[in-house]
Amino acid sequence: LHLCNKNIQQIKTENITTHNLLVDVCMAANYEAQSLIRDHPQYQTKYNDSQICTVLARSFADIGDIIRGRDLYRRVKGEETKLEKNLQNIFKEIYEKLTDPGAKDHYKDDDKKKFYQLREDWWTANRHTVWEAITCGTHKGDTYFRATCGGNRQGPSMAKNNCRCNGDKPDKDVVNIDPPTYFDYVPQYLR
Repeated sequence: LHLCNKNIQQIKTENITTHNLLVDVCMAANYEAQSLIRDHPQYQTKYNDSQICTVLARSFADIGDIIRGRDLYRRVKGEETKLEKNLQNIFKEIYEKLTDPGAKDHYKDDDKKKFYQLREDWWTANRHTVWEAITCGTHKGDTYFRATCGGNRQGPSMAKNNCRCNGDKPDKDVVNIDPPTYFDYVPQYLR
């Protein structure tokens, strides 16, 4: 996720808000998706059952792990990356700007100041928007590998177009549509 790292590493922490963090994460997700979509046909020559929605879902999950401080693939084992340190500073700034005493107490962190709970909640609140950003360049007919869209009486359905559920499209977003993947909640070493 070097593209993702580049955008997030360059955020100026003194000007950070939860909103411009979301913009930068979405831009990183979209750039990552563009490169994956561009290179996917070449990948399919070796792995012909590969589906772009699954590839994007794995990248989406990696972005979620990075945001939440769970990225297992660090360059030097046990050493924090520049990106991780920057994210800690970003979430420290967000924490310090909280005005509700109850929220501030809820996110009061341990002495390591990594803000894991705040990061987890930020991801939960914004994962649908990041999914929209990462699937923006997909096309009609791009499907996810199994039925995961919210069910009705007949059970879950497939993300049939644009890697999205229930008729959601890049040019006409349907609000409150969850991503059709939960890879971001599967431990990284199992994906």
